[in-house]
Amino acid sequence: MIRIVTDNGSDITLEEARALNVERVVLETAFEDGPCPMDTDEDYALFYEKLKKSDKLPITSRPAPQQYLDIYLDAKEKGDGVVVVALSSGLSGTYESACVARDMAEYENIRVIDSHQAVMSQRILVEHAVKLRNSGRTLDEIVSGVKDVRHRVRVMGVIGSLVYLRKGGRIPPALALIGDALGIKPVITVTNKVIQPLGKVRGVKAGIAMMYKMMDEDGIDPAFAPCFGYTSNKEMGESLMRDTMEKYGVRRAGLSRVSGIIGTHLGTDSVGVAYVKKHEE
Repeated sequence: MIRIVTDNGSDITLEEARALNVERVVLETAFEDGPCPMDTDEDYALFYEKLKKSDKLPITSRPAPQQYLDIYLDAKEKGDGVVVVALSSGLSGTYESACVARDMAEYENIRVIDSHQAVMSQRILVEHAVKLRNSGRTLDEIVSGVKDVRHRVRVMGVIGSLVYLRKGGRIPPALALIGDALGIKPVITVTNKVIQPLGKVRGVKAGIAMMYKMMDEDGIDPAFAPCFGYTSNKEMGESLMRDTMEKYGVRRAGLSRVSGIIGTHLGTDSVGVAYVKKHEE
């Protein structure tokens, strides 16, 4: 048997992981009053309620290597193979923890993949690994298949408010105040393993138009269902998914709430999309 392992940086809930037959390690997210669970959609919703009320951003910590080691040693005992699809090494030490535990396990049938991605785009890679596993591919064929797709995955989002960038010390308070008053919305993506800006626009509609421009240039590979994400406003996510599916003739798509791992920095009322590019760069 081959076991697929990921982390909650992929926004995959505990219930979804069970349905996919995926094992999940956890990055802890803690406010000043203690850790905030990140197992269910209800946990994610509670996170954003707390985020609105908190003066300080929560702190997120990588999974301890022991979380991976427990899985690896159990797999070693049973003779199972393991493929880990980890949150981008440019955003977290999660990949490093998985590698440290691999070396400790001293078991040759473990493969650790740096997804280079996060949230919905990491989810796409995890689901692709599951599909390959379920179709009977070998350990190394799964790794090769995920890496073949990895460089074509795109994730983009429109940040709903500058407040959370201010709380994180990324922009001055005065700039955040003026920017929100003017309706400035940063549009971001994950490139070279880290979150980078695509631009700044006035209003969510203009932000979505910027994402559509990128999607027009990329094309969408119909073999992979796009995944839409939202932080606190499900209606925004549903609207983006519906409009995008109609615009591009997409037949299959997924919608999920962004967990607090990356949502800490995106804040409330943010929305985004991930897809596999049809045309290679």
